[in-house]
Amino acid sequence: MACLGAERQAEMALGIIEVQGLVAALAAADAAAKAADVTLLGYEPTKGGGLVTLKLTGEVAAALAAVSAATEAASALSLVYASRVIAKPAADFGN
Repeated sequence: MACLGAERQAEMALGIIEVQGLVAALAAADAAAKAADVTLLGYEPTKGGGLVTLKLTGEVAAALAAVSAATEAASALSLVYASRVIAKPAADFGN
């Protein structure tokens, strides 16, 4: 996100979803990508516990739609521990 121009970055949001297990994380990522025009930044498995955190970016409305779809898809398979959309994050936040 740091490479975006300041005016474009002001419209952007960061979406974060934390789920139990890789299968649920992949289902969440698939649902998010299909639901809205977002860019999946990647995923990070946590140490222990089997939690996986997905990160995505897009315009605020798209990020909200993607996180909602991801949460719904993952909750059908496993536990969703948290989800959040952060509008106008700092340039290096979430990288």
